[in-house]
Amino acid sequence: MPVANKDLDSAFLNAGANPGLEIWCIENQQLVPVSKSSHGRFYTGSAYIVLNAVFPKIGTPQYDIHYWLGNETKKVDSALASEKALELDAALGSCSVQYREIQGHESQKFLSYFKPCIIPVEGVFTSKQGSLNGEYQVRMYTCKGEYVVHVKEVPFLRSSLNHEDVFILDTASKIFLFSGCNSTIQERAKGLEVVQYIKDNKHGGKCEVATIEDGKFVGDSDVGEFWSFFGGYAPIPRDPHSVQESVVPSVKLFWINLQGKLCATGSEPFSKDMLETDKCYMLDCDSEIFVWMGRQTLLTERRTATKATEDFVRNEGRSNKTHLAFLSEGLESPIFRSYFTNWPKTAEPRLYEEGKEKVAAIFKHQGYDVKELPEEDNEPSIDCSGKIKVWLVDGDELSLLSVAELTRLYSGDSYIVQYTFPGNGRDETLFYAWLGCKSVTEDKTAAISHMNIMADSARTNPVVAQIHESKEPVQFFSILQRLIIFKGGNSSGYKKFIEEKGITDETYNETQVALFRVQGTSPDNMQAIQVDQVSTSLNSSYCYILQTEASIFTWIGNLSSARDHNLLDRMVELLNPKWLPVSVREGNEPDDFWDALGGKAEYLKGKEIQGFADDPHLFALKINGGGFKVKEIYNYTQDDLVTEDVLLLDCQKEIYVWIGLHSTVNSKQEALSLGLKFLEMDVLVEGLSLDIPVYVVTEGHEPSFFTRFFSWDHTKANILGNSFERKLAILNRKSKPLVEGHNRIPLKVNSRESTSNGHRSISITPSTRGRSSSPVPGGAGSDSGQSGDRLLLSADLVSKKLFEGSPANSSAEQTMPVSGSPGSELWSSNETTSIIQKDRNIDGENLMVHPYERLRVVSGNPVTGIDLTKREAYLSNEEFHEKFGMPKTAFYKLPKWKQNKLKMSLDLF
Repeated sequence: MPVANKDLDSAFLNAGANPGLEIWCIENQQLVPVSKSSHGRFYTGSAYIVLNAVFPKIGTPQYDIHYWLGNETKKVDSALASEKALELDAALGSCSVQYREIQGHESQKFLSYFKPCIIPVEGVFTSKQGSLNGEYQVRMYTCKGEYVVHVKEVPFLRSSLNHEDVFILDTASKIFLFSGCNSTIQERAKGLEVVQYIKDNKHGGKCEVATIEDGKFVGDSDVGEFWSFFGGYAPIPRDPHSVQESVVPSVKLFWINLQGKLCATGSEPFSKDMLETDKCYMLDCDSEIFVWMGRQTLLTERRTATKATEDFVRNEGRSNKTHLAFLSEGLESPIFRSYFTNWPKTAEPRLYEEGKEKVAAIFKHQGYDVKELPEEDNEPSIDCSGKIKVWLVDGDELSLLSVAELTRLYSGDSYIVQYTFPGNGRDETLFYAWLGCKSVTEDKTAAISHMNIMADSARTNPVVAQIHESKEPVQFFSILQRLIIFKGGNSSGYKKFIEEKGITDETYNETQVALFRVQGTSPDNMQAIQVDQVSTSLNSSYCYILQTEASIFTWIGNLSSARDHNLLDRMVELLNPKWLPVSVREGNEPDDFWDALGGKAEYLKGKEIQGFADDPHLFALKINGGGFKVKEIYNYTQDDLVTEDVLLLDCQKEIYVWIGLHSTVNSKQEALSLGLKFLEMDVLVEGLSLDIPVYVVTEGHEPSFFTRFFSWDHTKANILGNSFERKLAILNRKSKPLVEGHNRIPLKVNSRESTSNGHRSISITPSTRGRSSSPVPGGAGSDSGQSGDRLLLSADLVSKKLFEGSPANSSAEQTMPVSGSPGSELWSSNETTSIIQKDRNIDGENLMVHPYERLRVVSGNPVTGIDLTKREAYLSNEEFHEKFGMPKTAFYKLPKWKQNKLKMSLDLF
């Protein structure tokens, strides 16, 4: 629904042409562009329009429009701001989401554009440049928020202080950070970011910084100086904690007619069918209100709906904390969709077909047809020249595969893959639990349990991942290079299952008919997947190998590429070098070809197009009791990976669970369970498959295929302490390198193990484009016969059954009883002894002894000049045994994660 040029404000003529922020301010009833140097500077008496344009690598541009209203903004400017926001949306083809932002109650998304904070300035915006002179005015601010910070100026009075919040006192020569005793470490760390912002922007980077702890009032000159501004120290009264009963708000849906009247529409549960495309609706969720605008509504109708909603909020006496969001049909947020019972679970690619001439022009300028999606770049972000080992899982037994068997997997089995590769200055380890689509639940459960035991026993703090057949990530195929997946299985559990169910054994046999789909990106990244030997398994986008009792056919789809043809020839040689295949092009098949497939039938003949995918989203998982709350972190950076947190990076095709060293999650099993439970949350991950890969990554051991989603600085891993201590070290330009004993001991790979193709020692040359996922065309592999397999993905099963009785808490020598298992590879008794002795040398009697109370993280009189990651090492042997219930030698035999858990329980980590 674009507006005519004559109705378009001239300030919006080129809006949204480039990614990033654009800001306008209303000055004298006119829109005035705000220069980039002034972004983040908001005046309390003005109204602003903020446009954020995101151009994802795949898909169409995404626009968010915010209109910000200062507390002193005139009503006429406020009304004009909301109207201009609608006009800007229309100029962009009605393909944006709009938000109302009130000073002091801004949304997290809005604040994320201006990290670390915005500090509103008193007065009114003016486009004329001026200079400020005069004496520096002392100001005091309160900072609230753990991920984005709400900064509010408060009266410069002692009575403004409390025990719950973080405060900043900004004076001419020094900035003080006062941390209330009940504030969190993350709030204090965010407060330091604001201190840095004030120091850089108001003091030119030249002033002192002091941190003041609530309750500490002696022995520190900074403390005395701080309280001198308030006339001397006096206790801060404690506010009585008021317990508010949580009331579940009722949700109401209204149709907004042409006169702006709200008409109640139905009752809960709401259905998507209630929303008509030529009308506007208001969904009142109490603390948040959505306005849904149908695709066929006019600009005048949208203006009426917007005004009616703002009047409703004002007349109902709603708090300024009430957030307003304006959604066009087709751009509904997951939260909005969650209030409707029958909303489709999968969203179609948002291709702008109606009234979106500007978006089409942008895409054409980039070299794309507006109805096409560019192919995703699937280059592996991992060194593919490492050392690989694969084990077949057969219940409680693990069998190490020979070099010739490494790249030949069976759909009826589950496997564990261990890959050790060069990382950032050290060797890293990655474990995969590969779960075949026909593998029995018992083997899948055992594979995940064994994998976690191996990971807990390893010294390299490896990454672990659970992956399902047909949903493998790019890295997996790149590591195995030349992979063949056969039907059937070899485990006793699979054999027993098909016998009990009376199912024919489909395990591959060279004397029987077999059909393989060939895919990949290069000779060092290609796969042959055995599919059902029927015509419906064919797809014109692929090449196939058909094995019959009499001959071998290679089938070339009409939409396949020259690269696919090259991979087809190489895969035939890999399957059996003695084969002499008959090449058949699609449309010229002989009768015996169709006879081998049970007759000719319809199959997929359309071009496969890469589906739309949003950019990754980062979520913080706040664990509380048996569950957790999810909070999205917008415009994330590496600094948002906070050491006290567990975070989840949702990449749609795969998810990563990141564990901070100071988080409450103490095992990879628990982290994997959180990832699986997250996938079951329809509201935030709507449209995701429950079978996508789930990775678990530990802080300090992030692999390259994780860090690629950030602008990564590896030097930040060399700063010790909790998030507050780290921020303070950065602020003071002081940092200490991590000692070798702090989960940083590298496991060197002295040799490169060969695979059956003999290319393991050769680095892969990645291709620039290509399909390296493993999509299964319709009709292939549909008769699993195991409806119970889905139970594996239940969070309750994961927490109660999947890991029940797991020996994860055992010592390293007890965790690998299986002959030929990776326990003997990762740990030997001599190696364990040497590592324990090394820890003893680091943490033994040669260090200074300090009392427990001074070594605690929250000590009132902390010891200085010690290794903060080894606080327990400075205890005397007697006090160590008293606190931990064991001698130091026994403690350092425990896995690192268990050591950290015990230290956290004693406030030593």
